[in-house]
Amino acid sequence: MPMSVLYCRDPLMPRRVDEHFAPEAQQVRACGGTVGLIDHDALLRGDVRQAVAQVPAGLGHAWYRGWMIPSDQYAALAEALSRRGTELLVTPEQYRTAHELPSWYAMFVDITPASVWRPTKPGEKLRVDDLAALAQLLPPGSGIVKDYVKSRKHEWNQACFIPDLADIVELTRVVQRFVELQEDFLAGGIVLRAFEAFSKPESVLESVAAEVRVWWLDGEPRLLTPHPDSPIEHGLVPDLDQIGPAVRRLGCRFVTTDVALRSDGVWRVVEVGDGQVSDLHQSSSRGELAALLVGP
Repeated sequence: MPMSVLYCRDPLMPRRVDEHFAPEAQQVRACGGTVGLIDHDALLRGDVRQAVAQVPAGLGHAWYRGWMIPSDQYAALAEALSRRGTELLVTPEQYRTAHELPSWYAMFVDITPASVWRPTKPGEKLRVDDLAALAQLLPPGSGIVKDYVKSRKHEWNQACFIPDLADIVELTRVVQRFVELQEDFLAGGIVLRAFEAFSKPESVLESVAAEVRVWWLDGEPRLLTPHPDSPIEHGLVPDLDQIGPAVRRLGCRFVTTDVALRSDGVWRVVEVGDGQVSDLHQSSSRGELAALLVGP
């Protein structure tokens, strides 16, 4: 049976793959794979039956490739697909482990910036004392705020970078602004991370490091691409000797690690993600990723 890949459908043309993923889906078909459609909007509003209505029965095993899905909705998607005879190749437990920082952090603690977190509801007003206590668990100096999944690094000074974690007024301002801007998309809670200076191309945003996205399948690095936010294709090749064992300890099938060269010449893991919801740089080959998904 050909390998199947389930893509988000186009909201305006529901019989087609979302235009962002259409070139990749075309390459999946060229590699002999089967493409199915998921209604991402229906899934997010809790209508899981509608979300899988266009998936043919009995597809067997399949990858999901599309927009990010909250972990609970991913579990609901997996259950609904299973009832239709399709099993996602990434289990809900594996998805959450790779997708949310509190789940992957312990495996990467020695090779990623120090981090602390607290569950936070969308729109929650955070107490100054609580934030101060959380920040005190990190080394003194600068930090950043994100949620369990994403940051707002393109709003660097407004809702990401904290110049001094001991400055309670500025800490509270940046964190609270981050929560406000995330609105209902706040994933899990807030994360404070120690700031580390990474190498970056000249004449780009202060927040944009020269990151490499490493695509791992069953614990092996299979593809290197620039981070999707990179303005240029920098061609950096990271040292994966310390990163590979951490990925294998994670025990997830399809993982991405975003890695960057710290100013002291040490490669560090900036972010870990589930490969199914990780984007490609505009310059990267959709055919290479399709071949990775479909297999020989």
